[in-house]
Amino acid sequence: MTDSRLARRLHGALRRTRRDYAAGHDRPLGGYVAAMAGFAAYTAAWTTAVRRSGRPLPDRPEPWDVVLMSVATFRLSRLLSKASVTSPLRAPFTRYVGPRGPAELHEEAQSEQGKHTVGELATCPFCMSVWVASTLTAGRLLWPRATRTAMGTLTALAGADALQLAYGALVDKATGD
Repeated sequence: MTDSRLARRLHGALRRTRRDYAAGHDRPLGGYVAAMAGFAAYTAAWTTAVRRSGRPLPDRPEPWDVVLMSVATFRLSRLLSKASVTSPLRAPFTRYVGPRGPAELHEEAQSEQGKHTVGELATCPFCMSVWVASTLTAGRLLWPRATRTAMGTLTALAGADALQLAYGALVDKATGD
C-alpha cells in the first residue's frame, strides 16, 4: 500500500471516529489532543529540570504535604478559572455570561476553532487542577521552601474563604435574610 493511500485511509478512519464519537455535537477532539500533547510536553520539561537539578526524589509524599497541596490546588484552580480578578487572563478564550457565587464568574468557552479547548480549560476548575497540581509538584521538587510557603498562603486563602462564607450564612440566619 502506498503512503498516500495509507494516509487517506487513516484520515478517513479518524474522521469517522470523530463523527461517531460526537453524536451530532461539536466536540473539539483535535484541541483536546493538542492540550494533552501540551501537558505531556510541560510535564516532560519540568521532569527534566528536576532530574538535572540533582535533587533526590522523596520516597513518598508526606501526608501533610498532600493535604496542603490538595487545598492549595483547589484554591489556585478556582482563582485561575473562576475569579473576577483573573478574568482578563481568560477573556481571549471565553465569553462572560454573568456572576456565579461570591467573587466568581460564569464564563463560556468561545466557539472559535483553537479557542474552545483553551476556553474550556480556563473556565473549568477540575481541568485546571491537573495543571496546578503538576506545577505545585514541580515547585515542591525544585524550590521546596518557596513552594511550601506559596501553598500555605493558598491554603490560608481557602480557609479564609470558608470562614467568610460561614460568617455570611450565620449573619443571614441571624437576621432572617
